[in-house]
Amino acid sequence: MASVTSLTAHVHQRLSAALTAALPETADADPLLRRSDRADFQANGILALAKKAKANPRDLATQVVDRVVKDDLIEDIEVSGPGFLNVTVTDRAITQTLADRATDPADRLGVPLLDHPGTTVIDYAQPNVAKEMHVGHLRSAVIGDAVAQILEFVGETVVKRHHIGDWGTQFGMLIQYLDEHPHELDRKSAGDGAAETGEEAMSNLNRLYKAARTLFDSDEEFKTRARRRVVDLQAGDPATLATWQRFVDESKVYFFSVFEKLDMEIQDADIVGESGYNDMLDETCRLLEESGVAVRSEGALCVFFDDVKGPDGNPVPLIVRKSDGGYGYAATDLSAIRNRVFDLKADTLLYVVDARQSLHFKMVFETARRAGWLNERTKAQQLAFGTVLGKDGKPFKTREGETVRLVDLLDEAIDRATAVVREKAEKVGLSEEEITENGRFVGVGAVKYADLSTSAVRDYKFDLDQMVSLNGDTSVYLQYAYARIRSILRKAGDARPLAHPELALEPTERALGLHLDQFGELLLDVAAGYEPHKLAAYLYQLASHLTTFYDQCQVLSDANPKEVVENRLFLVDLTARTLHQGMALLGIRTPDRL
Repeated sequence: MASVTSLTAHVHQRLSAALTAALPETADADPLLRRSDRADFQANGILALAKKAKANPRDLATQVVDRVVKDDLIEDIEVSGPGFLNVTVTDRAITQTLADRATDPADRLGVPLLDHPGTTVIDYAQPNVAKEMHVGHLRSAVIGDAVAQILEFVGETVVKRHHIGDWGTQFGMLIQYLDEHPHELDRKSAGDGAAETGEEAMSNLNRLYKAARTLFDSDEEFKTRARRRVVDLQAGDPATLATWQRFVDESKVYFFSVFEKLDMEIQDADIVGESGYNDMLDETCRLLEESGVAVRSEGALCVFFDDVKGPDGNPVPLIVRKSDGGYGYAATDLSAIRNRVFDLKADTLLYVVDARQSLHFKMVFETARRAGWLNERTKAQQLAFGTVLGKDGKPFKTREGETVRLVDLLDEAIDRATAVVREKAEKVGLSEEEITENGRFVGVGAVKYADLSTSAVRDYKFDLDQMVSLNGDTSVYLQYAYARIRSILRKAGDARPLAHPELALEPTERALGLHLDQFGELLLDVAAGYEPHKLAAYLYQLASHLTTFYDQCQVLSDANPKEVVENRLFLVDLTARTLHQGMALLGIRTPDRL
């Protein structure tokens, strides 16, 4: 499929050619084109080019203007200030470019694919086996899912990896307790033959974990037996592994229920936890030691860094293997890098992980570079994210000071959103089933959008009252904008969306059209920087342009000529399709009726 060339690109090409004609020694000169409030575009590159050529900027700008042909693309071009160029495109060019987007046979709205796509492994949504998911797991899941979908949409091959915590010393305690109390993971409430729910699975795991911990802390003999099971687990004892697998399977029932509530699709094949790299740990350590990247220090295998020191000024190493022979997180993470680079053939490794782990990943990535596993061709990057805060600006906790369970947070958001949907349901004629479904889409969308509309590295306040508000920068505002357009299209009768490039456009039509034209370039920019908050900002601006347009330009009116009605229907239809596609890439649904 051939992507649609944007107006920005067309104008850029035209100005670049005129610059080269005026200054032949500056082939492919960049006019530094930007959107402008004074005109449709402003070119700021002439000042620097004139300085380099020792020319007068205004004279050079005038020469460029003289060489630009005014035609179906450019309506007007003028010199401004010391040598800026203000460019206005024609109404015909706006409508025709949008028409090309609307008729894209692949229904990609003209969004281009990457020129040189590669393979990205993205590590996100990393819950722990036998433990509940809490608010701290929200951002990794939501940001990771959006980045994965955006990268896939622009043509990147994406391999998803959910690096769950399914290994470690706590499993000795759990396995030993379950062996001595074999019915503790039996279903307590599901009927015979009924599928176990995620809540039931987590309830069983919670009960078992608390009982095992109480016994471990109070019974020295049990503690000894539990520690022996850790050795059996690491040695691959079949019976111990079988019991361990029960914990993993029970936890997955719960994980999948939470991800389903989050409206995220997680495949079992994408879940490769810490245990998935056990067979590589010894070789990873051997390779690091033989290459001199890691050295033995006080019995442990360590990697040292000149710029990482503790409060006492002494070097703080990355411990790959402990002095007792056990492996830490570093060994697993380094083995995962080897697997992702050499087996999965990744060009890029993305880790959507809390900013508080930044030092660990800095050390892991540097170790992998020294070992030659990462290089100029293969890069690793942490997409670090900030903390979810309460209204008081402190880390989000329950009134009892406990970490908020993710399912409780989502349930409350859905309840609030359902109440908002119900208020308008009678006017729209929604059934009870539609109210329930839309309440879920609006509630989960509200939580996701609040997260994604904030730059990942920043903390953000979790305020449900604001999140489900119909006003302001919220997903509900965008969802209602989409539903409003769907309502207009349903009321249009025989009138159909049809572009009419020959028509003059009102100012609000132009503003909406010019914003729609940016969608393709915006998505490539979002994908390049892994910044879904830029897509959220674009969609909010799009909905705002729609609101202004709708207030000033009546779409369905007998007073308007048929061509005007069709062209305005075309504009709102393309806006709806762009909102729908953009929101889908953020993992948010857009109901037809709200």
